[in-house]
Amino acid sequence: MKKILFFDVDGTLYDSTKQLPASAKAALLEARNNGYELAIATGRAPFMIESLLEELDINTYVTFNGQYVVYQGEVVYANGVENETLRQIVAFGEARNEPVVFIDDKQMVASVDDNDRVAESLTTLECPYPKLDSSYYMQNDVYQTLIFMEEKDEELYSQTFPEVQFVRWHKYCCDILPKGGSKAAGIEKVLTRMNLTMEDAIAFGDGLNDVEMLEAVGVGVAMGNGHDKAKAVATHIADHVDADGLAKIMRELKII
Repeated sequence: MKKILFFDVDGTLYDSTKQLPASAKAALLEARNNGYELAIATGRAPFMIESLLEELDINTYVTFNGQYVVYQGEVVYANGVENETLRQIVAFGEARNEPVVFIDDKQMVASVDDNDRVAESLTTLECPYPKLDSSYYMQNDVYQTLIFMEEKDEELYSQTFPEVQFVRWHKYCCDILPKGGSKAAGIEKVLTRMNLTMEDAIAFGDGLNDVEMLEAVGVGVAMGNGHDKAKAVATHIADHVDADGLAKIMRELKII
């Protein structure tokens, strides 16, 4: 049966210099020629992966860790944290000097200006400092919110707001997701449209936000540079992304 491949972006498609290795690009194009559908599954927003989608001619993607899903150019699912819950989290963080950034499908908006932790975290994604509007979420659909707090405070947030989950991707930053939200849930929306099951999907990832995805699909590949929790649930472990790990494992799995 025809299968679909889901690729995380940072640390999986993109190497440590935030570039797409030539070997990875060639492997994906060869996989397509072999009959595989290609899709992206990322914590990033759609506007943050436009150049990658264009370069690889991909129009199916799971973004915001499953909160905004597009199949062949059509939005098939969009979700976010309830406004009242966001209001409470924003107020709680504000009292602790821990800001947030709101993200929709077109832009990022910060609750405070000129914050070092916001700047440092977003620099790793090669994103400029967002414009300022602390009430943006009240007038606009927001599909993902970032909270800028340290790992030592994560448990406090989790206990205070049990209706959401906090998924860390930087020492200063967590994604805020609805309970049950994940890349796996987003992938399921795509597979339903294709009349496929999770067993028909192969996924590649490296981070904490890839754990559910790697666990749920038929074949889950963790990159050698990945988090230990991602590797623990994967069916296969690739070499490091900087060592052509993606192309090598795709060859090993006879995808190419």
